[in-house]
Amino acid sequence: GHSDAIRRIDGVLDARQYTVPKEQYLEAIRNGETPDVDGYKGHLRECYVVAAPDADKAKIENEIKTMENYFVGYETVVNFISQEELDRDHKGIPHGGFVLRSGESTEGTRHVIEYSLKLDSNPEFTGSALVAYARGLYRLAKHGGTGCYTVFDIPPAWISTQSAEELRAHSL
Repeated sequence: GHSDAIRRIDGVLDARQYTVPKEQYLEAIRNGETPDVDGYKGHLRECYVVAAPDADKAKIENEIKTMENYFVGYETVVNFISQEELDRDHKGIPHGGFVLRSGESTEGTRHVIEYSLKLDSNPEFTGSALVAYARGLYRLAKHGGTGCYTVFDIPPAWISTQSAEELRAHSL
C-alpha cells in the first residue's frame, strides 16, 4: 500500500504511512451532524520516512506529496526519522479505523452508528476474514448456493466457528 509506495522512492530506506481521520469530522459526526466531507478532506496522511544519509529529503517529500493515487489531494505530513525510531515506534503492520454514519429515521430523530477497528496485524486479520468467508461459502454451497456472492450475501452465522445454538446463547 502507501508505505510500500514510499519505500520505492529513491533515497528511502524504510517508511510507514498512516491514514488518520481528522478529529473535527469525527466529533461532528458523533454529535449527530452531517458535515460535507469526503475521504480527501476528512483524512491526514502521516508519513514516517528513513532516508539514506546522502538523500535529498526535500525531493523525497515532494515525490511523496505529488504521488498520484496515493497522496495527491490529501493533507500529507512527512516526518524524517531514524531507523531506530521507526523500529521502536512503528513496528509491525497495524491497521485500524472508524466507520461512522449519522442521519435521521424521521425528521428530528437523529441517530449515530460507529464501528471501530484496531488491529496489531492487518495481514493476519485479513487472512482470518478470508478463512471465515470460505467457511461461509462452504455452508452456502451445502444449502445449494452457486454463483457469485458478496460479504453482504453471507449470513453472519455462517462465517462463525460457533454453532447457531452457541451464537444464540452467548452472542445475543
